[in-house]
Amino acid sequence: MKIHVFLFLFCNVFVAVYAQTNKVVESDSLYREDQIYIGVTYNALVNLPNGASQNSFSTGFHVGLIRDFPINKQRDVAIGLGLGYSINTFNQNIRISATSPPTYTILKGIDYSKNNFSQHLLEAPLEFRWRTSNAETYKFWRVYTGVKVGYLLVSKSVYKGKPENETHRGLAGLNTWQYGLTLSVGYNTWNGYVYYGLNPIFDSNASTSTQSIEMNALKIGLIFYLL
Repeated sequence: MKIHVFLFLFCNVFVAVYAQTNKVVESDSLYREDQIYIGVTYNALVNLPNGASQNSFSTGFHVGLIRDFPINKQRDVAIGLGLGYSINTFNQNIRISATSPPTYTILKGIDYSKNNFSQHLLEAPLEFRWRTSNAETYKFWRVYTGVKVGYLLVSKSVYKGKPENETHRGLAGLNTWQYGLTLSVGYNTWNGYVYYGLNPIFDSNASTSTQSIEMNALKIGLIFYLL
């Protein structure tokens, strides 16, 4: 009788352990990481024309969804492909007119309190992803690098100063497609983020009275990932 009871208990324990092992294996074979992102950045302009400068603090807000495709058995190396939305503001001293074609004037010796342009972009990030994660670990190191392509949806310029305030929407002269390199590095919640634009923000026709405008975007900040 005791032997029967022992065998019965042993079989039940074995079945429970086997089921749990299968569950872990199944979990390991299915888990994905970091499929929602939210980022905030400081937006800088590089390759400014002579006399141009940034003023005040320029910001960016980024949000999106990335589908994670692990490419190795441990699932700690993956390709990420996604879709996102980005809002970016650049405070600087180049005033943009609403004429067609637009004119660009570097503000010198003029009393003004605000001058910026902003963009709303529909973005598609493509990343190569490495991390120290597994199905049971929620705190891990990550290094994600890749490219991001943006399509310009909305643009606006704002000028507040003499002789009068102006706001213009749907700016001509901006490149419709914008693309650049990205890098995210961090541990757990906190991750540094860098984007460097490979093509200029303005098209090849944009110029001041003396030189072309070939400014690129550099965005530096933090990015947060969620499952």
